[in-house]
Amino acid sequence: MKTVLRVAGVIAIAMGLLWAAQGAGYFPYPSSSFMINNTVWIYYGIALAVAGIGLILLSQGNDQKPRSGQ
Repeated sequence: MKTVLRVAGVIAIAMGLLWAAQGAGYFPYPSSSFMINNTVWIYYGIALAVAGIGLILLSQGNDQKPRSGQ
């Protein structure tokens, strides 16, 4: 489960950064994309990247095993 959360987090961060870059006009590919220079996609991208960071942090969790007999 931890691996799934980490992979999903990394993918979410990458997609979020791509969306933000397209929204800001830094990554104008494909040239006919509706996302280019559209400010709302900057915010969507940042939100998705933050959610990806949250997934990675959630995947780290508490790795301690419970002690038996105490």
